[in-house]
Amino acid sequence: MSEKEASTALLRETNAGIQMGVSSISDIIDDVESADLRQALHDSKLVHDRLGGEAHKLLHLYGSDTKEPHPVAKAMSTAKTAVKMTVDRSDRTAAELITDGCSMGIRSLTHYLNVYKNADSNVRALTKRVISSEQQLIDSVKGYL
Repeated sequence: MSEKEASTALLRETNAGIQMGVSSISDIIDDVESADLRQALHDSKLVHDRLGGEAHKLLHLYGSDTKEPHPVAKAMSTAKTAVKMTVDRSDRTAAELITDGCSMGIRSLTHYLNVYKNADSNVRALTKRVISSEQQLIDSVKGYL
């Protein structure tokens, strides 16, 4: 696989992960009681939006379109959030859902970094910044677990 193909593939996966993160935060933020937790989610959503903008610019440079998150994964995430928050509408549940989602995102993007090792260094750096932002969100919500 060429560097361009690997870069495009990694960017598309990174962008889909960013979209999934933004969607998950949006699904839960209105149910959060703590102002501090709500602010942490809001701040993370802003970071994800900024990183998504960077991914879109790079995808455009590579002549590619975006990749939507897998519809089944998105539907399962939304359903899991709805069910868990209906059963226990607490900041603890919100923090658990966010932590689980971030952990899945970190695992997925780390996998794609390994698969697309010959992707351009700028693309790999963007993916690593997304992973870092996911870890920062985990760190900021762990006090609610």
